[in-house]
Amino acid sequence: THGDMNRFYGAFLPNEKSLTEKDFVIVCGDFGFVWELEGTREYIREKMILDELEKKPYTILFCDGNHENFARLNSLPIKKWNGGKVHRIRKNILHLMRGQVYMIDGKKFFSMGGAYSIDRHMRRENISFWKEEMPCAAEYNEALKNLEANGFEVDYIISHTAPSDIIIAMGKSGDVHEWELTSFLGRLSYEVSFKKWFFGHRS
Repeated sequence: THGDMNRFYGAFLPNEKSLTEKDFVIVCGDFGFVWELEGTREYIREKMILDELEKKPYTILFCDGNHENFARLNSLPIKKWNGGKVHRIRKNILHLMRGQVYMIDGKKFFSMGGAYSIDRHMRRENISFWKEEMPCAAEYNEALKNLEANGFEVDYIISHTAPSDIIIAMGKSGDVHEWELTSFLGRLSYEVSFKKWFFGHRS
């Protein structure tokens, strides 16, 4: 969604008006509404957008992508929700943290955010990109631990980037800086039993 409010209306979400408090809208990374630096005019505008999204009856869930302000996200308190860790942005807006398994409407969802910004050369560290955009060893380990606790079986996998073999099948070579993550996701695609996998980075 990249901080674009229009993604919650019109052609992007055609059934938006029919959604209720029983529904969930899941964003596969690059949510972008927790981005601006505190105290700026843009931060005030962003707060107004989040206030507007908070009025939605449905719940918005997102895994992180590469274009997120990780300093702000990681400064939020960690809460437990439906079996996994989250950052609560608003009462109905939740960041699904990496390597977590959630029970949502009777189904198990595994979340593994992160990706590499190929446009880093055009960005400034801790201003427009953060090194935390890629998972660390502790997050990979927690992912495996949580999957093992669930018998390596879930209903759905939510990520930002895709397994390496899927990226190749889509006619892309992938970025060498992202191989650690895409290879890890590729491993999961073989070791984890799942029904469907949703991602956003390469689509």
